[in-house]
Amino acid sequence: MARSENRWPAPGRPGLTALMRFGAAGFGVTVRFALLAVVWGASFLFIKMGLAGLSPAQIALARVALGALALAAVLVVRRRPLPRDPVLWGHLAVVSVLLCVVPFLLFSWAEQYISSGLASIFNATTPLVTMLLAAAALPEERFTPPRVLGLSLGFLGVLTIVGVWHGVDVSHQLTAQLACLGATTCYGACFVYMRRFVSPRGVDPVVVAFGQTGSATILLGLPAPAIATAPVHLDLAVVASMVALGVFGTGIAYVWNVRIIAAWGAANASAVTYLTPVVGVLLGVLVLGEPVSWNQPAGAVLIVVGILAAHGRLRRRQPEPELAAR
Repeated sequence: MARSENRWPAPGRPGLTALMRFGAAGFGVTVRFALLAVVWGASFLFIKMGLAGLSPAQIALARVALGALALAAVLVVRRRPLPRDPVLWGHLAVVSVLLCVVPFLLFSWAEQYISSGLASIFNATTPLVTMLLAAAALPEERFTPPRVLGLSLGFLGVLTIVGVWHGVDVSHQLTAQLACLGATTCYGACFVYMRRFVSPRGVDPVVVAFGQTGSATILLGLPAPAIATAPVHLDLAVVASMVALGVFGTGIAYVWNVRIIAAWGAANASAVTYLTPVVGVLLGVLVLGEPVSWNQPAGAVLIVVGILAAHGRLRRRQPEPELAAR
């Protein structure tokens, strides 16, 4: 009988080198995923800190401008040319309004009246709002029993967060919570719009991100003399929070997200949605001493369970045929 060779790669062989590289790459993706959860969860903390010296419009403008600069640097390093199709730029202008201009203004305005942690919890409704709008606009995204269950749980979670048993109190706090839901509705509408008009064109996601942040910078910069006229009070905390929010939360984080999707797939990458409200609430409590009532985390749990249910992740797995026969 022929002598079998050892199947494990010996030191210095290509197999071991490839295995080591795969392990290093996998660790790098995990680190990016953790950083993405922290940065996106902390974005609401950075907004709250920025409000100490800037108006909501000034925060939104600083956020998109710094994000566009960070993404421009990435494109220069990668030597990626910008598209010349005017129709595509028109679509990116619409995306910038739905994904940057309106929601960034709404979240910044809302956090004048509610905690950063509560804003991060409302942000977690984005996947459910996207699913609802997609079902209405895209024939292939029709309602299914899991999606109906998920949307129902998510709606119950929102009612729990608002605390409807206290009655309807038309105050700035309620209006601010509705503004957060308005922002997530814009996100949902944007994702549906992008899927229909931008994704089929096969444009580099980083180019798309730069296009939307760059367009948003122009759209917010033009009316800035009229809407961003409040006195500016800069200190280290305000400047650092804007740099972190713009460069990392709006710029580099998008590049991380693209790499995570490429390595893990969109479904696994979307799990960051479950972590960002946890990070947002914890940072609000630890850094700013924000109070948290029981109904806020309870509502957040219902929303996350709703997202899981809508994606069919709560169904019991069927046993393998061989295992079932034993």
